[in-house]
Amino acid sequence: MTSQFPTLNSAADRAEASLRPFRDPVSVAVVGASNHHAKWGYWLARGALAGKSRRAVYLVNGGSTIVHGEKAYPSIASLPEDPELVVLCVPPQQVKGIVIEALARGVRAFLGITAGVPEQRHLGEMIRAAGARIIGPNSLGLYDATTELQLAWGNFSPGSLAIVSQSGQLGSEIAGLGARAGLGVSRFVSIGNQLDVSAAEILEDLVDHEATRTVALYLESFAKGTELVRTLRALTDAGKKTLVLAAGASEASQRLARSHTGSLTSALDVVDAACRSAGAIRVSTPTELVSIAHYLSVAPAPAGRRVAVVSDSGGQGGIAADVAAAEGLLVGVFSPALQADLAAFVPAGAAVSNPVDLAGAGEADLGVYADLSQVLLESDEVDAVVLSGYFGCYGENSPATEASELVVVDRLGELATTSQIPLVVHSMSHESAAVDRMWSHGIPVFGRVESALLAISKAADLAAWPGRHPGVSRSAPKPITRGYWGARSLLADVGIPHPVGRFIADPSDLECAARDLSFPLVLKAGWLDHKSEHGGITLGVLTLEALTAAYGDMVARLGTGEYVVEEQDTRAHVVEVLVGGRRDRDFGPIILVGNGGVEAELHRDVCVELAPVDHATALTMIRRLRCLAVLQGWRGKPATDIDALASIVVSVSGAIAADDRIHEFEVNPVRVAPGGALAVDALIITAEPAKTRGRNP
Repeated sequence: MTSQFPTLNSAADRAEASLRPFRDPVSVAVVGASNHHAKWGYWLARGALAGKSRRAVYLVNGGSTIVHGEKAYPSIASLPEDPELVVLCVPPQQVKGIVIEALARGVRAFLGITAGVPEQRHLGEMIRAAGARIIGPNSLGLYDATTELQLAWGNFSPGSLAIVSQSGQLGSEIAGLGARAGLGVSRFVSIGNQLDVSAAEILEDLVDHEATRTVALYLESFAKGTELVRTLRALTDAGKKTLVLAAGASEASQRLARSHTGSLTSALDVVDAACRSAGAIRVSTPTELVSIAHYLSVAPAPAGRRVAVVSDSGGQGGIAADVAAAEGLLVGVFSPALQADLAAFVPAGAAVSNPVDLAGAGEADLGVYADLSQVLLESDEVDAVVLSGYFGCYGENSPATEASELVVVDRLGELATTSQIPLVVHSMSHESAAVDRMWSHGIPVFGRVESALLAISKAADLAAWPGRHPGVSRSAPKPITRGYWGARSLLADVGIPHPVGRFIADPSDLECAARDLSFPLVLKAGWLDHKSEHGGITLGVLTLEALTAAYGDMVARLGTGEYVVEEQDTRAHVVEVLVGGRRDRDFGPIILVGNGGVEAELHRDVCVELAPVDHATALTMIRRLRCLAVLQGWRGKPATDIDALASIVVSVSGAIAADDRIHEFEVNPVRVAPGGALAVDALIITAEPAKTRGRNP
């Protein structure tokens, strides 16, 4: 029989091929369909048949003629037409033969459920050579709420959350947690081994998916990370929020023991940087993911991190404030005017500075919850309001109060809608009529205060990091010479200030250095990566005689090689900072800034972003450091020139992004003073052999 589907022979054809057969196929054949409830073939056949009003469904079973009351065919070859999508749910050793048979019929889309398929690489090559596509193998399946497509184990509830997961079972857990929370699924794709169709392609296919508002992504590896970031950014630009769940990445980073830049960052740091660049956020568990997704399904993101806590229990209010602080939220003291306004609604002496303690006012008049919320939402002093405690339980425990509580809920809903400031409730009730009504009004309700505050914090992160387009810096490649003298050349090329210095090839160069430079001087063994650890640096050299002696001692211990003499930076009130760029295996060039000097690894105070960065992003990185207070002037010391430091961050980020040969470019320390920033040591590690001028063998 002649195929109704064209063969796609070129790579360009494949790249442009639609993924429509995986979301709304014209026809589906389930190979391995079964009547046995405990088998995958049962669930796949059952789900496929649920959509038979929309598409032709063919069940293939070599041993049964009737499956689920429908006619079953013995093989692909016996089908009355060429199916658009074939689901592979057979023993591993049978997969290759079925694929060959299906390709001969013109099939161009496969869903591979079977795990442990032999010769997977060859199978993928064969499918691609025919211009066909495959999701999987080792996939849990597909679901699309808008096209009546269910080719997966289990049941799904329609909703606005798309799930793309490398682990099918974890994706299924997310769907189950969402269903229990009242959050349904718009699309589910278990990508399995990604033999052909990648996570990035599936995500790109969600950009125009109207039913999807939030995307849950679980990956165990981030191969082709730059492509993934571009796709996530496209989702952000389309108004969709992406929550990224990553596992095992903390041990999967590509580290380089030779440099601080390589050893101070983990893969999760880089994943977080990628998420910020894409306008996505990383979460730690499926429960966290569902809580945040549920919040995002009804409530706006806060414009900032200022939170008001209102509680009918002093203990619960105090705990909420502590949890908020741990999540990076600000439970600041209200202005005297706002405190006076709040005090009008609570008993005398009740706490109103933040947290606010109702001190029994709620039992006297349920309307006080709405009164206080209105004052706070209209105050311009908060970015979110959290009600923590008993609210939501009144009608559940005392039915006579249910109507009154629901009136207050309706009023709270109006306030939340009008103000567009998140109003979030931590309630001791889970399923009361008041709780259900609050969700319908766009007020997220959580049974655990930590879930409520985590959702606010992560939503604030999304608002603060809407995504950016780093671009790519390109310049004409210049020769790279290993060692500190070569690194100084790169510092000069990219405009990073550094001390005046001289290259020392032999003892006769010392006199010229002493004549041309201003004392005190510094002598360095330029080829050493960690000079202080090996005795390869001498500071505070005040005379030619001292310089000659230091050089002689260093050569005796370390041997001949590249030595450098520089003018020593003697400015006061200096803070030492590390600035480094490196090329990540998955995400490409990254930039790091952190507490520097010889104790960099001790403090481990760093911030990472994808490179290159602009000046504003560099400043934001610096402001996220714990050592920011020192840079701004600590205990009466003058503030350092943070703008000058940011300029160096920008320059290093541009250099690492511009030249693929540079694997790492570390400037440590950068000495930042009130009058500017100076790079006094640097290291270049190339990805390929470079011209060397190092220690003699």
